[in-house]
Amino acid sequence: MTRSLVVAPQWIGDAVMTEPLLRRLRARGEALAVGALPWVAPVYRAMPQVDEVIEFPFQHGGLQWRARRAIAQQVQGRFDAAYVLPNSLKSALLPFLASIPRRVGYLGEARVGLLTHRLKNPKDKPPMVAFYSALSGDTQGLEGDRPHLQLPSAQIEAAIAAAGLARGGYYVFAPGAEYGPAKRWPAIHYAELARTLPLPVALLGSGKEAPLCEEIAHEAGAGRCLNLAGKTSLLDAFALIAGAKAAVSNDSGLMHVAAAFGVPQVALFGSSSPRHTPPLNDRATVIWLRDDPAYQPPLDCSPCFERECPLGHTRCLVDIQPERVRALC
Repeated sequence: MTRSLVVAPQWIGDAVMTEPLLRRLRARGEALAVGALPWVAPVYRAMPQVDEVIEFPFQHGGLQWRARRAIAQQVQGRFDAAYVLPNSLKSALLPFLASIPRRVGYLGEARVGLLTHRLKNPKDKPPMVAFYSALSGDTQGLEGDRPHLQLPSAQIEAAIAAAGLARGGYYVFAPGAEYGPAKRWPAIHYAELARTLPLPVALLGSGKEAPLCEEIAHEAGAGRCLNLAGKTSLLDAFALIAGAKAAVSNDSGLMHVAAAFGVPQVALFGSSSPRHTPPLNDRATVIWLRDDPAYQPPLDCSPCFERECPLGHTRCLVDIQPERVRALC
């Protein structure tokens, strides 16, 4: 059996999009270990095809040569192949330093000498699942692949019970977006939506998003929202999403998590495009005013892919009314 190391991307949403690749590799008999940063590692613990998760102690920025060399020495001789999913030079260093014989990845950042098997980066942005799955060398059915995450039922029930909730008896809101405010539906809209739903709302996000969630909980009124941002592990947040009646989110990592668990969801897009990173879920509904012929005047500025609205109005999200989302929940 081929022993393979997969070097994971650094963002949760991207990590979810790699699941079909790992499923392909496992199906052809490869034993899989995933090397991932600590905040992404839980995604791979929800993929049954992954045999081992190795947490990389790296930080944002810099080559961190000494740390990469130390991990490379630890894994040297363990793997026959490596799949380097990020396009950066530093992500390709560890498999090279570990002398893994077959090293597969896309060309980028002068990595020619670090990779033994190199794919050209596509000119246009393809769907992320197809982009990652192509690294398997099998191009059949790339467009039809959809990510799937799984957790044991007992683990889901335990997380729900710890939050004082009942399975299917609450909604999940993920109102944050790491990239910036141009991807966030207004807090006041989330609060108004929470007031009109028939069940309580669990607010999920990172510790940095706790003040945003607290604002939503305050505006929604007593007893409407449970602010869990920064108060759960990432795997417990996944479990809460998996057990929810439905999820409402911006274009974010947790949106892709909800899609991979097959939860009914409403995904709100503004400055980014669902043509590139949609929730791959038959039970998902996307609202994107750029594609809505009834919305006037047309939003020619969307998608801008900016962190903050260049025009200062963020109409692409502000003009999505809570009652429209409520009708889809």
